[in-house]
Amino acid sequence: MERFKRIFVVVMDSLGVGAMDDSSEFGDTGVNTLGHISQAADSLNMPNLRKMGMANLTPLKQVEPVEEAIGYYGKMREKSKGKDTMTGHWEMMGLEVKKPFKTFTENGFPPELIAELEKRTGHKVIGNKSASGTAILDELGEEEIATGNMIVYTSADSVLQICGNEETFGLEELYRCCEIAREITMKDEWRVGRVIARPYTGKKKGQFTRTSNRHDYALKPFGRTVLNALKDAGLDVISVGKIKDIFDGEGITEALKSKSSVHGMEQTIGLAEREFHGLCFVNLVDFDALWGHRRNPQGYAAEIERFDEKLGRLLPLLREDDLLIITADHGNDPTYTGTDHTREKVPFLAYSPSMKGNGRLPEADTFAVIGATVADNFKVDMPEGTIGASVLDKLK
Repeated sequence: MERFKRIFVVVMDSLGVGAMDDSSEFGDTGVNTLGHISQAADSLNMPNLRKMGMANLTPLKQVEPVEEAIGYYGKMREKSKGKDTMTGHWEMMGLEVKKPFKTFTENGFPPELIAELEKRTGHKVIGNKSASGTAILDELGEEEIATGNMIVYTSADSVLQICGNEETFGLEELYRCCEIAREITMKDEWRVGRVIARPYTGKKKGQFTRTSNRHDYALKPFGRTVLNALKDAGLDVISVGKIKDIFDGEGITEALKSKSSVHGMEQTIGLAEREFHGLCFVNLVDFDALWGHRRNPQGYAAEIERFDEKLGRLLPLLREDDLLIITADHGNDPTYTGTDHTREKVPFLAYSPSMKGNGRLPEADTFAVIGATVADNFKVDMPEGTIGASVLDKLK
């Protein structure tokens, strides 16, 4: 008989808690997203995360560890070869990514890729470099509007992004071009994790604003995940935020699109107030997109505080047969050099009102303990080829 009727897995995108043993192989030395945010920020008020054990995972300047957490806490190491969003989330649900996705941070995309993209879309490409999405709009937005050219750029992640003004370029045209880019970048030598449509409004530099009509074109997972197993068993698999995009819709029964991380938590609170049977899988991207990549520890700290306030609203809504797991998919230390993700261990915080015990869990050797625990609870078999061992029996 299943122990929990509803499981909430909430991903604080990029909230790493310290370097892994192999972090230096990924260009990351001494990284610690949460720890360094605490050192750099003026304040870090997170009473609800504290009582779940977050401050017991890495020393924090403003927040003392708790002697008795309300549930269980620990760290997880990433087994896959990567430090990107898709790799982290896919591993949570049982897939080990052994071949990292391609990045084009240093020199932009190869001329051959750009030539094929121009030929098939009918638009000349401008940009083709690693850039902040807001900065490249100020640089090239007016030119795109005037000429019909297409802004293409990348980041430190494995991603090809295309900007399009909603009024002049058009949303449908932007989506068409992104679908072509997704097909082109299926080639092994150009294989990126995601193609992202980045629509915006405005007519001149300083007035451009990105809209919520962003759309991600991800690769389909290379195998079946725990999400597929849950859906096939007739369980609800509700995604909040970009989870549906990360898994390209595989295994999802209902999807809610979020305008921000605060909105994503409000949606999760709404789901806690209604009936469902299965998994609610939440990604909160603003930690990563707005603060980590932009190397803004003060902004990151403030985002954690906003999350903690919403967490304080969610916790009282949890029922005896609910389980909440809070985690992350990689690090993005806002005090580190460059703008890339950082390879780090991530939190595993687990709480249910029905728990009688609490304390520290042994460090896990893969993020896949999450998917395995969810599958174990709902009595579904892990798909063939997946990894991970359940810790359900440790959550007493």
